[in-house]
Amino acid sequence: MKVHFVGAGPGAADLITVRGMRLLQNAGMIIYAGSLVNPELLNYAPPGCEVRDSASMTLDEVINAIKDGHGRGLSVVRLHSGDPSLYGAVREQMDRLKALGVPLEVVPGVSSFCAAAAALNAEYTLPGVSQTLIITRMEGRTPVPERESVQKLAVHGASMALFLSAGMLKELCAALIEGGYRPETPAALVYKASWPEQKILRGTLDNLPGQAEAANIRKTALVLAGDFLGDEYELSKLYDASFGHGFRDARQLLDRGD
Repeated sequence: MKVHFVGAGPGAADLITVRGMRLLQNAGMIIYAGSLVNPELLNYAPPGCEVRDSASMTLDEVINAIKDGHGRGLSVVRLHSGDPSLYGAVREQMDRLKALGVPLEVVPGVSSFCAAAAALNAEYTLPGVSQTLIITRMEGRTPVPERESVQKLAVHGASMALFLSAGMLKELCAALIEGGYRPETPAALVYKASWPEQKILRGTLDNLPGQAEAANIRKTALVLAGDFLGDEYELSKLYDASFGHGFRDARQLLDRGD
């Protein structure tokens, strides 16, 4: 029996994948990131399921709990917020389990950067504006590679989603401006995207920190920056009558006058 690392989604209990939900419904043990995962997801667990909160656990304690549950023949679900591949600290867990001979499988989840864009009715990849999304974070207690500093990434002028940076918003916005974004570049702060208590702040790089301070938002929020949040963009070629592709002949559309 495999251990399953499951992406819980951004927060709302119904934004977990169907596969993830079914694994929770059949789980014998769930180890979840209690500081980040919506506890309503635990309602999917069957009676008698062992539930452990990993918020205060060390890596060794998490691995020992998974090993114990798997050894007893339980279906073990390791429940992570968002998608496990983004800031989930899952690689170290999976490597330890592989070394122990414990089989595992990862079930992807909806990331909070997707939920934040949905909350804003935004599209990161607008034609004529940006075709690139940079997912990163500000350096804090945990360093980032020097080549990936916010200032250096800002040179591209691409759409940007910044995790784990809301508590350093003033420094972050200053670094983005230093790197090349205009002070009036549109920016947004989405607090607890998809949760009932979701809050949205819209502004620019030069005034968003003041808004966040007034709203007392310092954590559990995503920072989005870039001209994709503005009003100017080009129409997509996908639905352009003069643009043919494998599923549409532009000449036939023009002949019909569509």
